[in-house]
Amino acid sequence: MTLAGVAPDLDGLGAIPEILTRHSANPLNWFSEYHHVLGHNLGFGIVVTGASFLVATRRWKTAALALVTFHLHLLCDVAGARGPDGDQWPIPYLLPFSRAWQWTWQGQWALNAWPNFAITGAALGLMFFLAWSRGYSPLEMVSQKADAAFVAALRKRFGARRLA
Repeated sequence: MTLAGVAPDLDGLGAIPEILTRHSANPLNWFSEYHHVLGHNLGFGIVVTGASFLVATRRWKTAALALVTFHLHLLCDVAGARGPDGDQWPIPYLLPFSRAWQWTWQGQWALNAWPNFAITGAALGLMFFLAWSRGYSPLEMVSQKADAAFVAALRKRFGARRLA
């Protein structure tokens, strides 16, 4: 589900060739042209949900949660992902089936605005607290050894969790 939540931003990888070719005779404007287009739509959501269904052991539950986290990403982008140049990045939701409906919100704040920093700070604070209290963190998905070291460092710094 974590991957489904970040999958829409795979279209942001176009920034790499765009940066590398910006001073060339034929620059590749892949980020400028395709970010919030290729991965931020219903068609890609169906692909992500289908892939989640195929690789999961609890297929229906995983696919449903993948679909929810995918759409949560889109909603968060509508709320707080205005481009660095001040332009809105509308979400062409019905692509590739139709261009008829684009998600936008006039109150959309910039990607580097304070609400995004506040939400990120609160989420990190919650993650640190849960890792300290439960004894595991999101690092567990990557490395159990790194997760154990992280939790041990938290407990050394903030004290061991007392069992009630």
